[in-house]
Amino acid sequence: MPRITTLNPRTRWAEAAGSKSAAAQASTAHLEHEVTISRQQQAGANQQLSQTSTTSLAGIKAVLSLCSALLARTRAAAPMAQETLHYSHSEKDFILSPHSKKAPKRMASLMELKEIFRSADAVCFDVDSTVIREEGIDELAKFCGVGDAVAEMTRRAMGGTVTFKAALTARLGLIRPSYEQVQKLISDNPPQLTPGIRELVSRLHQRGVQVFLVSGGFQSIVEHVALQLNIPTANVFANRLKFYFNGFPASSRVLLLGSSHQSGWQWAGSTAHTGEYAGFDETQPTAESGGKGKVITHLKEQFHFKKVVMIGDGATDMEACPPGDCFIGFGGNVVRKQVKEKAKWYITHFDELLKELEER
Repeated sequence: MPRITTLNPRTRWAEAAGSKSAAAQASTAHLEHEVTISRQQQAGANQQLSQTSTTSLAGIKAVLSLCSALLARTRAAAPMAQETLHYSHSEKDFILSPHSKKAPKRMASLMELKEIFRSADAVCFDVDSTVIREEGIDELAKFCGVGDAVAEMTRRAMGGTVTFKAALTARLGLIRPSYEQVQKLISDNPPQLTPGIRELVSRLHQRGVQVFLVSGGFQSIVEHVALQLNIPTANVFANRLKFYFNGFPASSRVLLLGSSHQSGWQWAGSTAHTGEYAGFDETQPTAESGGKGKVITHLKEQFHFKKVVMIGDGATDMEACPPGDCFIGFGGNVVRKQVKEKAKWYITHFDELLKELEER
C-alpha cells in the first residue's frame, strides 16, 4: 500500500479507502483470471482422462500427475480468494460507513478494563440497587400501597425488556405520590448505603477522581445519598418529580414564577400547595433509555475527561458504555441476568474495586 503522508484525517481515510479499493479490484481480477485458467485446464484434463487408460501403470501415473497439477492450481488461487475477502471487508468499513472517524474497536480485555478503572478521571455510579440497597421507586410504591405491581415493572425495566421512560411513566402513574409522601419516605425510611460504597467513594476522592451519581431515580432521594457520601449535589443527575400547588404544577429544582426553597425543592408562587402528583420532568436525560450515555457524553465535553467509568446493576447502566470507557456490572444487591451475562467485568462487593485501586 502506498505511504500516506497527509495529516488531514478525512483525506487520510479517503486515500486508505481508495488504495485498498484498488487493491481489491486488482486482486479480484487476478482471481477471476486464475479461475478461468483452472476451468480450462480442468476441461482439458477431463478430456485427457477420458482418453487415458487406467489399466496400465503409465495410465495411472498420468492420472495422478493431472490431479496433482489441478490441486496445486487450486491451492495457489486460495490465498487470493482470502485476500479479496479481506479487502472487500475493508471497503465496507471505509466506504459504507463514511461518518465513522475511527476503525471499529475490539472489545477490551478484563485486564484493560481494570487499568481504565485505576486511571479513570471520573467514575459514575448508578444509585438504586448499586449505591443504595433499595430501588427508590419500589420503596416509594410500598409506602403508597402499590409495592407488588411496581416491583414487577421495575424488574422488567432493569432487565431491558421495556424502555425505561415507558416503565417510569407507568410506575409513577400507578403510584401518584404526593409531595408529603416523598418527604416522609426520606425522613422515616432513609435509603441504606450498600456496604463498602462509602469507603470506595472516599478512596476515589483521595485519588482526585470526580464521582458522579447518575440515576433513573428521583433527585430528592439521590441528593440525600450524595450528602452522605460527600458528593456535591452538582454532581447528581436524576429525575425530577412535579407536584401541583394552588392548581398549577411545579417541578423540583425548577423555578417558574418565583421561588421558595424547601428541603431541596423549589416552588413557584406561594408555598401553600396541594402537593398532588403532576408528573415528572421528561426533559431530563435520565428519564429515558440511553440517557445515562448522554450524561457521560456531556461530562466528557464539559470537563474534558479522557476515561469515564460507569458502575451499575441495570441494563441502562450497561448501555452507557460507550460513550463510557468501562462498564462494571454490580450484583451486590440484586442480580440482573442480562447484565451478569454480558458484562465483561462483574462484581458483587465494592471491596473488589478497593483492592484494584490499592494495586497501583
